[in-house]
Amino acid sequence: MSNVERAALPAFEALFGAAAEAHADAPGRVNLIGEHTDYHEGYVLPAVIPQRTRAALRAREDRRVRAWSADAAPPLEEYTLGEETRGRGWLDYVQGLTVSLARQGVELTGFDLRLESDVPIGGGVSSSAALEVSVLRALRTRFALSLDDVAVARSGQEAEVTFVGAPVGIMDQMASSLGRDGEALFLDTRTLAVARIPLPPGVALIVIDSGVTHAHAGGEYGARRRESFEAARQLGVAHLRDVDVTSLPRLDALDPLLARRARHVMTENQRVLEAAAALRAGDPATLGRLMNASHASMRDDYEISTPDVDTLVALMQEEPGVFGARMTGGGFGGSIVGVSRAAGARAAAEHVVQRYCAATRRDARILLPLTIPYRGHAS
Repeated sequence: MSNVERAALPAFEALFGAAAEAHADAPGRVNLIGEHTDYHEGYVLPAVIPQRTRAALRAREDRRVRAWSADAAPPLEEYTLGEETRGRGWLDYVQGLTVSLARQGVELTGFDLRLESDVPIGGGVSSSAALEVSVLRALRTRFALSLDDVAVARSGQEAEVTFVGAPVGIMDQMASSLGRDGEALFLDTRTLAVARIPLPPGVALIVIDSGVTHAHAGGEYGARRRESFEAARQLGVAHLRDVDVTSLPRLDALDPLLARRARHVMTENQRVLEAAAALRAGDPATLGRLMNASHASMRDDYEISTPDVDTLVALMQEEPGVFGARMTGGGFGGSIVGVSRAAGARAAAEHVVQRYCAATRRDARILLPLTIPYRGHAS
């Protein structure tokens, strides 16, 4: 959303007749490597992006929630706390949050909520987590909630899994809640221990939205999750985190499809560990090689890519100055991420998009690098 478009949106007071009492924002994220490992309590390596969702909020004296979104039509929705009902589109993410907080014994009054975002919906950069974290931050501020950043992430994930019905792991919410500009967040999703790894100087991330939208609630995402847990069951473990690459020969005893699903998660965990080490060592060439291997694994073993996304990744991998690239996010569309020399990164992204659009007739959008410096804040 451009500054001109944002300026044309109705302000909070115009929508609700009074000024907001709390403001917060939260970023989208790109996952450098570690796809479909988080629900197996494995390792991930996300980084935040400059695009953010912004929430403004005012408490009410009753139990009504009125919510407005710049991305929705009609944008103004209402419900009553304690009477949340599924099936209302984007509002389900807000309803899921109030259900999650109520389960924790958190008492809220109703509130008015205004949302706007420049995190692409369905772009594989976690627009849902950015919404959840921004709203929870605003609620935390207004109602003085005793929620630390990890508790915010847990509440957001619970809302998405139990109310929205998207069987996601916790990576997205943890990245949006704890991530900082200019660094990767190495996360052990079993313990929720994090380590912050600065991105090397002279290296830039390229993120391009393919124009192929996706959704996690239901569909093939859920099927991959079920298949991978069946593979884990047949291997005698609760999560594929508990079998590393030394156990790959055991996959010969599995059905070939289940073996492929398990192989992706097992090898992806190892790639995350090696990628974190490469970042710490300032070695983008090794990071890029691991990203290329990750995409091949997602394409061939987990089968979560699409032909157009594969085309976009291949074009990025061919670009001079780019060390490696992969699809990012849950799959079946969304964005890709590449690691590149900073000098010329924008030109490389523009060249890739030009070739991709000519080959596929799809509209693609460069999310990183930005054309102007980003000046934002995290509440």
